[in-house]
Amino acid sequence: MTVGEVSALTGVSIRTLHHYDRIGLLPPSAVSEAGYRLYDDSSLERLSAILIFRELQFPLKDIRAILDSPVYERNRALDQQIELLRLKAEHLNNLIDLARGIKLLGVKYLNFTAFNTQKIDEYARQAKASYGHTPEYQEYLQKSAGRTKAEERRLGEELMALLAEFGQMLDMDPAGEIPQAQVAKVKAFITEHMYTCSDGILKGLGRMYAGADSMRQNIDAAGGPGTAEYAHRAIEAWCAGKH
Repeated sequence: MTVGEVSALTGVSIRTLHHYDRIGLLPPSAVSEAGYRLYDDSSLERLSAILIFRELQFPLKDIRAILDSPVYERNRALDQQIELLRLKAEHLNNLIDLARGIKLLGVKYLNFTAFNTQKIDEYARQAKASYGHTPEYQEYLQKSAGRTKAEERRLGEELMALLAEFGQMLDMDPAGEIPQAQVAKVKAFITEHMYTCSDGILKGLGRMYAGADSMRQNIDAAGGPGTAEYAHRAIEAWCAGKH
């Protein structure tokens, strides 16, 4: 989709989408030969996460820190967003009840505890901290400092190419020598260019590759149907100690 089509679909202005691209929050998935920004399903999924966080009044820098965190998981983020939205709805309902009470009974009904947002603020603080203060994220910030968006995109393409190679191994035992050597390449690439990829983190990435809809679709598109699930199985074998 073009930036205009995304704007029409979501209600986000073209100017805002351009701004999100400039600050690295929502780069396009591709740029046409004519220089037009193009967005795919994974871009729209990221935009939906951005918009929910914005509705919850997260600063843009915090949203980017969460979405770019090496420990980011879509389902965990959605669980956090749902809980924050529930707390916000509870807060608004308390304010509605307060306003109705004041209308009926006057200032005798005034109760300032309805304005207390401490529960929301504390949960939001914990959600941010769970992403932004990990050693892996701090290492990622150091290694990515000074890299251009084009360089970041190239590294993403190189990692995807490594994952796509699993598609040529589908008839092999995922615990076999060749698939396990490929897992080692993926692990080494992430450690070199992003953050120290422990077996625990690698296992979480494997689950994400096979579980997150957009990630699975992208890997399968690059390597063929079943590639993402096979990569997951090969990583599971690695983390089980068979390497």
